[in-house]
Amino acid sequence: MKILNMLAATAIVATSFSAAYAAEVDWKMTAGVGEGSFVYQTFMEQFVKNVSSLTSGRVDIQSFGAGVLAPAFKAYEVVQDGVIEVGHSTPSYLVNQDATNAIFASFPGGMSPEATLHWVYEGGGEEMLQAFRSADMGLHSLVVGVGTSEIMAHSNVKIETVEDLKGLKYRTSGAFAAVLQEEFGGVPTVVPGTEIYSLLQRKGVDAVEWSTPGANITEGFHEVAPYMIMPGVHQPSFMWEVFVKEETWDALPADLQELITAAAKLTTYEGFTRFGDADIKAMAEFRETNVELITMVPEESEKIRQAGRNWAQKKAAEQSEAGNPRMQDVLDSYFTYQTNWAENSGYLVRDSAE
Repeated sequence: MKILNMLAATAIVATSFSAAYAAEVDWKMTAGVGEGSFVYQTFMEQFVKNVSSLTSGRVDIQSFGAGVLAPAFKAYEVVQDGVIEVGHSTPSYLVNQDATNAIFASFPGGMSPEATLHWVYEGGGEEMLQAFRSADMGLHSLVVGVGTSEIMAHSNVKIETVEDLKGLKYRTSGAFAAVLQEEFGGVPTVVPGTEIYSLLQRKGVDAVEWSTPGANITEGFHEVAPYMIMPGVHQPSFMWEVFVKEETWDALPADLQELITAAAKLTTYEGFTRFGDADIKAMAEFRETNVELITMVPEESEKIRQAGRNWAQKKAAEQSEAGNPRMQDVLDSYFTYQTNWAENSGYLVRDSAE
């Protein structure tokens, strides 16, 4: 009897403990990338950990890779529809719906990673993104992930000039897909990250772009394509975001809103340094492989940069003429910050191999 009473007492204590520490908020989150990928681990998994830590377990988020709860390109849609509480994806996947997304996602001719990070948090970038998402999609957005420059291409053919882009079957997305097709006669193909390796391996495309050196080396693209093209002028930086329906966000207590916001910002800064560190290590590893590293001459890269800036200005002008000045407002903020950074950052020391 004493043993039974002890077991019963233990069960009551355990139940009380669980109830006292049960999460106040229980969310599921879908991703725009596959589970286990570098982007997934660095942004989504770390965000989940940071939210749990900063809220002392009051908010529990379960993350799922693309294709588990929703397809990679449907993350925004399923959150808007209330099917899943949270999504994590990139504005790059929404450029065809509204070109304003390209400014947040980055585009050819856009800011460096360092300048982008500062614009997002100090130059009003995140506030503009939040206003954009709220007005157009009924979502509350938090930046969770600003990245370093990407590899321009892992390729089955050499790409040394913009002429080499003509007729090139190229897996890409966002603004560069439009610029590639409209300005250089390339043939863009948009597929989720989970399908890129096999597409490149079976030569379903001539070239692919995905992410930074640190992320790409884990995908093994260099094992199935002989050339790696640099610099990543097509995507000088990138940005990902976490989003929930506005009513879901508004229902949270103010202190939890502040803590989740802090977790998002912490994850972005942690992710930025993790990407940079992994990139440098990956570049050293690439040099020990059989892949041929090709650096486009500055004059050719500049043609891509200028084409991207022209494209963004054209799209903003089209929207303004149609009565919507929002993209122009965001682009003006972005270009002004970029100009100020370029003109006034000469005091910074830059590391060089020479």
